Amino acid sequence: MSNVSSLLEIDTERGRLLSLAGELGRDTGVDVYVVGGYVRDLMMGRSLTDVDLTVVGDGIQFAQQFADRLGVKKIVSFEEFGTAEIPYDRCRIEVVSARRETYDPDSRKPHVTYTDLDADLARRDFTINAMAISLGEKNRGEMFDPFGGLKDLRDRMLRTPLDPDITFSDDPLRMMRAVRFAGQFEFKIDAPVMKSIKRKADRIQIVSAERVTKEFYRILEADRPSIGLELLQESGLMKIIFPEISALAGLEQPAEWHHKDIFFHTLEVVDNISKLTDNLDLRLAALVHDIGKPATRRIDSEKGWTFHGHDVVGGRMLERISRRMKLSNKTREYLKQLTLLHLRPIA
Repeated sequence: MSNVSSLLEIDTERGRLLSLAGELGRDTGVDVYVVGGYVRDLMMGRSLTDVDLTVVGDGIQFAQQFADRLGVKKIVSFEEFGTAEIPYDRCRIEVVSARRETYDPDSRKPHVTYTDLDADLARRDFTINAMAISLGEKNRGEMFDPFGGLKDLRDRMLRTPLDPDITFSDDPLRMMRAVRFAGQFEFKIDAPVMKSIKRKADRIQIVSAERVTKEFYRILEADRPSIGLELLQESGLMKIIFPEISALAGLEQPAEWHHKDIFFHTLEVVDNISKLTDNLDLRLAALVHDIGKPATRRIDSEKGWTFHGHDVVGGRMLERISRRMKLSNKTREYLKQLTLLHLRPIA
């Protein structure tokens, strides 16, 4: 273990919050830690946003006491999960009880039991998110890294704390999170983890459409979304969550105007637009602009492959896709119009 107390003061505002949390832990006799993404981003030198705290004890009670000290009147709590969110105006603060979760095979609702720090870290998705720093008075800044998250950060590798089959069975959305982190940080996915994703890909179907769509948009947030999109295809997840995009793979088109393979041409378009805009709906529009091509693909003796009317067909397909992905009416119409009009600049 190492002591990184000096790093906790890098961000003055959040450093103050962590000090206050540590003082509350001292006053109430509760062990409190900053955990997860905050620790990961701190060690990577990335900008810090949300604060995630874990307490060995009653997390909801601690959250209410902490909110009182911050002058926040009301918290949002989830009793069955032992978690609470403090609606602080300067950053999001989440407090959880150290807990262990078990799941039924066909359910995403966990059975929660309260536990110690090590068991709590073991339930987390990836080793890089399974690190904690103590805020206690006696050992402030002491790092707890039971699964080698720091080494994996250095190696730019995504691994799971437990057997990946267990990790992904508990919450299948973690398979998409693996893809998202690989694209966001440009990390590699450890071979056993990727093999597990391929085995477990079908389980993504028990996850709600809203959660899948939210995670898909987060994959599109990367500087180069093509990394995550290609991993979705390689892992078999794309075929399940977005079969219209998966169907583009392996289809040739005239090389005079486009990349020979429609799928990789599409990824190139998404990467190019991502250099110019952070508008995620526009990035999604770039992804879907050619989804009508498989249905309209014909061979011409003189021109080779043709795709007459693929803009219109793609626009119609977006009605069904938008309902499946639970997109807003505004986003649906935006995607339809851009798909219908994407050939206009050429004309």
